[in-house]
Amino acid sequence: MSLHIKPISAFEDNYIWVIHNNKTAVLVDPGEAPPALNFLKKNNLKLTDILITHHHYDHINGVEDLLAMYACTVYAPKDHRITFNHEPVKENDLINLSDLGVELKVTETPGHTLSHICYHNSDWLFCGDTLFSMGCGRMFEGTPEQFVDSLHKLKQLPDGLMVYCTHEYTLSNLAFALSLEPKYQALLKYQDKVANLRQLQQPSLPTLLQFEKSMNPFLRFDTPSIQKIISEKAQTTINSDVDCFAHMRRLKDIF
Repeated sequence: MSLHIKPISAFEDNYIWVIHNNKTAVLVDPGEAPPALNFLKKNNLKLTDILITHHHYDHINGVEDLLAMYACTVYAPKDHRITFNHEPVKENDLINLSDLGVELKVTETPGHTLSHICYHNSDWLFCGDTLFSMGCGRMFEGTPEQFVDSLHKLKQLPDGLMVYCTHEYTLSNLAFALSLEPKYQALLKYQDKVANLRQLQQPSLPTLLQFEKSMNPFLRFDTPSIQKIISEKAQTTINSDVDCFAHMRRLKDIF
């Protein structure tokens, strides 16, 4: 039975990802219940599982209403701010989504929040707000050291993974990336592609991890070219990957 992964739009720029086989479904980060419920009912799908990457309201606020409608299992990081009934998961745990015939591995990626986790297998990476196309999440709770370690973990995953982020931030991230490398032709080409997709109200996601590794400045904090650019932009001396990331994240925050 074939599997499908579709985005459900929520709030202004969130995506709730749904994985389904035309019978049963798994939701990733349902911040709003109504659009998720509408999709499930319209497609006659039974919700069996929910995957949560972190505690922010726009990723969890729909869970309790969904639990009221479906007898499903919720997987989430161990965090006292997640108060609904769930199975806490940690680094290297394996989640068996038996109705879909899918197994996902958990990777802890603190930085955006301290308890942020990602889910992945040999095909997909559901990364919440740790990684975006051409960007990364704001550093609300973690340290630069933690965030760099988390991004290193994602960089070590196979190039062929499709990356399912939870926000449509690609165009704004591209604007920042091009402020660093305005003549980077691959970035300019990608900007045109994404602009066309968004004009047609199509999502820019998922993206390919290999693509992000090659062009996303927040996955290239360890390259001499990006370190030189950030050193000049921040008017400081970059001495490490962590220095580069910290200054780049600060520049993006005020961009």
